[in-house]
Amino acid sequence: MTSPQYPTTSAAPTGQTPLWAPLYGATIGQAIKRFFTKYADFTGRASRSEYWWWILFSVIVAIVLEVLALGLGFAGATVNDDGTSTPGPLFWIPGLLIAAWSLGTIVPHLALIWRRLHDADLAGPFFFLGFVPIVGGITVLVLTILPSKPEGARFDRPRA
Repeated sequence: MTSPQYPTTSAAPTGQTPLWAPLYGATIGQAIKRFFTKYADFTGRASRSEYWWWILFSVIVAIVLEVLALGLGFAGATVNDDGTSTPGPLFWIPGLLIAAWSLGTIVPHLALIWRRLHDADLAGPFFFLGFVPIVGGITVLVLTILPSKPEGARFDRPRA
């Protein structure tokens, strides 16, 4: 599928958008599949739908893992004499899952942000603006919301 505004990529012989090209109008399933398929690919572009569907999925997974951690942490939790609490014995399971999820998705998430910035015709290192206190995160958020620009095709690296 190509963008009606910017039909810059040609469909593969199978009728699908090539993996190196942005997938405009991606479904949540397509976005998740492309996220893991392009695990550490910092070249090319990612459409807004690819980016925001992944963000939604990632937030849902994080919420589920946090609720699981709270539920298992409360089960068997004890309150100490000084008023502090000790989580239940199964709290470490979701904690381990949260750590694995976070570590397993940090590189592809960074690559996805990089490609999203490319689609808005911005260099990937603009991501590092996010480290500026207070305004950095807001700046990167605004940059990821920007519409696609046809000039962003300069970041594409067509592959067979």
